[in-house]
Parts: sequence; C-alpha cells; structure tokens
Amino acid sequence: MTTERPTVLQPEMPATRWGDPAHATGLPDGVRDLVGLVFPIKDTPAREDVAVPASRLADELVAGLRELLGEDNVVTDDGVRRLRTRGKSTPDLLRQRAGDLGDAPDVVVRPGGHDDVVAVLAWAQENRVAVVPFGGGTAVTGGLVADPDAAGLAGVVSLDLGRMRGLLALDAVSSTATFEPGLRGPEAEALLAQHGLMLGHFPQSFEYATIGGFAATRSSGQSSAGYGRFDAMVVALRVATPVGEVRLGVSPANASGPDLRELFLGSEGAFGVITEVTVRVRPLPEVKEYEGWRWRSFAEGADAMRQLAQADLLPTVLRLSDENETAINLADPEAIGGEGGADGEGPGCLMVVGYEGTPAAVAAKKAAVTAALTALGGAPQGSGPGEAWAHGRFDAPYLRDSLLDNGVLVETLETVAFWSNRENLYTRVKTALEQALPGAMVLCHVSHVYATGCSLYFTVAAPGGEDPLAAWLPAKAAACEAIVAAGASITHHHAVGTDHKPYLTAEIGEVGAEVLRAVKKAVDPTGILNPGVLIP
Repeated sequence: MTTERPTVLQPEMPATRWGDPAHATGLPDGVRDLVGLVFPIKDTPAREDVAVPASRLADELVAGLRELLGEDNVVTDDGVRRLRTRGKSTPDLLRQRAGDLGDAPDVVVRPGGHDDVVAVLAWAQENRVAVVPFGGGTAVTGGLVADPDAAGLAGVVSLDLGRMRGLLALDAVSSTATFEPGLRGPEAEALLAQHGLMLGHFPQSFEYATIGGFAATRSSGQSSAGYGRFDAMVVALRVATPVGEVRLGVSPANASGPDLRELFLGSEGAFGVITEVTVRVRPLPEVKEYEGWRWRSFAEGADAMRQLAQADLLPTVLRLSDENETAINLADPEAIGGEGGADGEGPGCLMVVGYEGTPAAVAAKKAAVTAALTALGGAPQGSGPGEAWAHGRFDAPYLRDSLLDNGVLVETLETVAFWSNRENLYTRVKTALEQALPGAMVLCHVSHVYATGCSLYFTVAAPGGEDPLAAWLPAKAAACEAIVAAGASITHHHAVGTDHKPYLTAEIGEVGAEVLRAVKKAVDPTGILNPGVLIP
C-alpha cells in the first residue's frame, strides 16, 4: 500500500505547560473553592524571557548534519530547542517555569525515514554526540534528559521523529498495521478508522504521545483491561542502532530463544531508535458504554476487580478510585469539589466500568459483569459517572497546569504489585507521601488490572511554597523507597528515565543490571544513545 499520512497535524505543546493552549482553562470555581480551603493560592507566572544556552556544537558539526538531512531539517533556533527541553512531568515544568533551560539540546534534527536515522547515528558516533529520540515530548520520568558530560560527549542532538508520521502497511488478513514512530495517538487511530479498524491504546497522554513513544516506554492505556498493554500489541519492530539495523518479529509467536523485541520495548532510546512498529489492530467498536459502581471501601472494590480478572470477566475499561479521590470527584475534572456519592450513602469508592464492541458482545459482557459486581456488593450508579469520566479522560494535565499557575504543587506517580501485596503497598506509599508533605492531599486509583495484580496510581496535591521542586523531590524519593521496601515495581507505565534509575537495581538485581549494561555496550559501544537514561 502507499504510505498514508495524517492530513491535519496537531499543534506543538508549549514549553511550560501541557497540551493545546486553546483547550487550557483557568482554575474552575469548584476546584478553587476546594483547594482554597486547604492550600494558599497565589499567582505563579512562568518565565518566558530566559535565553536558551548557546549550542555546544561547532559550526562544522552542524554543517555536517545539514549535508545529511538538508538545511530545513537541522534546526538551531532557540524557540525549537526550548520546546525540545525535557518532558512534561511537574519537575520538568517547574524548571521550565523558573527559567532553567540547562538541559536544552544543542540542535534539533528531523529525519525523514529509517535511512536518515541511520545516517544521524553514524554521524553522532563518529563525532561523539549524544542522540535523544523525541516523539511527543510527553515523558514524565526524565527520559528526555541526556547527560553528555558523564559520557564524555560533545553535545546533544534531539532526534525529532515528527516527519516520520505514516501508516506504512496494513495486513487486513493478519490484523496488523505498521506505523512510523512519530505518528501521534489520534493520528494513528484516524488513519486506521478509514479502514474500519482501531488500535485501542488510550493512555492519558494519548493526544500527544506517539507510536514510537508507546513502544519505547512500554505504555499502558486506559482501556488495557480489554485491549491490553501496548507492548502486548506489538508484533514486530525495526530499530536503528549505531552498530546496525535490527528487525524483529517474523511471526506472531515463536520459540527462537528469548524474545529480543522485549529488549527494545521499554528501552527508552538507550538501545536504538525505533523506526517502525507493527501492531495488532481490531475492528472499530460499534457500541461504547460506560457506567459507575459504588463500593463501601477501596479494599472491597479492589477485591471485586481481582475476582473479575481471575474469572476472565474483564470489561474494556476498569478503574477504581479510593475514598479521597472519590470524595473530590477527580474522575470527573469538571465536577471536582461537587457532591460525591449516591443515594445519600456518602461517596464510598467509585468504580468506572466500560464496554466496547458489537452490540451483542457488549450486552453479554455487561450482563455477566453486572451480575458479578452485584453479587460482590457493588451498587450501580448508572451511566452518568462513567460517561463523565470518558468525556474528561485526557483533561487531568490541564488541571495540573492550572493548579501550578495558582501555586499548588501537583504530581502523580504509579506502581504495581501482586494482589496479595496491594494493601501493604498502598499504605506504605500513601504514608510516605503524607509524612514527606505535611498537609498534602494524597489520592489513589487502581488504573490497570491483571489476574495476578494491579497498578496503583497516586495523585498528590500540596502547598507549592517558595520552592515547590525542593518540596517534591524528597517526597518522590520517599515514595520510591516505600515502593522498593514493599517489594513492588518502581513503575508500571511511566518508564524508568532518570527519575527511577536509582531504584532499578533493587528491582532487577545486580545481575539484571549487568545484563542491561552488556546490551548497551553491544548495540551502542560509544554510549551516544540517550546517555544517563535507564541503564543503572
């Protein structure tokens, strides 16, 4: 087939906030009233007048890149370099807002395809320059912050994959599609929809994150209960490395030794640049229905989720807010601070359940899940809570930015454990955050479920004070230490980056860390690929 490309490209995200500026709003009255009862509110404007540090790369090196890619595809403009500085975590934004641009790349290059990427990596290896792949810029764990000094490199190239934005192949018989890495989530879904198909991967970053980013971070979407994690959707990869090309995935499954696809899924650009991703696709759902259920406690609702998963009764969407998150209606950003609960029984804990598919399939699954949840003690709340969540499912980062504008520190973190360890993990992390940030609101929801365990996603709000970054970093460290002490994973879907790297060896062991170092040495002997990220 001829490569298909999106006809409308989404706007860039601003440097100091999330998403489309046209969609950004001020702090809603309900949120302002709620927060104002607990935290002082103050105006904290972002600094936009700080100059980007001068490029460290000599003119002749930049000229060499222009010979490879063309004048228009090698950019040293300060505005573009600023937009490629870090990701969109709260620490990233706080540094940008304070005028700290010390991690800005020296040059931004825009390859047009796999061969261009290969050429850039060869140039970078020859000239000892770091290369950081850049997709949508949605990273939240420091995955876009290279450390060239530690590797003895001359500077940093941001490898902007935005020109590599196509649907390369569609195999309708096998239900697979091959994408370039720079295609954003909505663009990929729109191209597939023209063929009556969908991918079904909807993380909160969906509107700006890219196919390559999904693969490189082992992303998990809000419909993972029904459609699975992104890494489970991937059947084949093409990767450019400094020592040569890697093609993986000639069959849906095999016994040809360890699955090398897993080396590059989650590798965060440290082992190579993913240039093609082949994924399983499925028919567009004819019906989508979302609803709410109330549980008396977080533990009771979580146990119901466990029983659904272990009975193979998972719907497409399944998530559960704890008592604090339910009480402030975080599942519905437009109603935060409003009344929670139903039937005068108090808020309890809200579960959102979603069904997608054919009318017959949705009806059958809904009937089975409804019977199971009713038997387990759940109280149906109708379609309102579920539809409200679906309507605002990508809006939380905008609310985070508005709170930062008003001097309130807001950040998230996530982890995952076996069911038998869920309560211990929840208590340890919540306690660590509350002790590190006195007076903070700590909210949590179960975001992803499996037969053997679940992910816990925490949201923290606290007074920003004079130095919110100095307040948050030790709190994040305390939470990470609590996760390690609980015997859980340091990350479920946000990836390792630089933020979680100090805790990775505790999870995978020293031998596991040596394996990662050995792979890094084999595919990137000069250490140019995203140095300082992932590898302990």
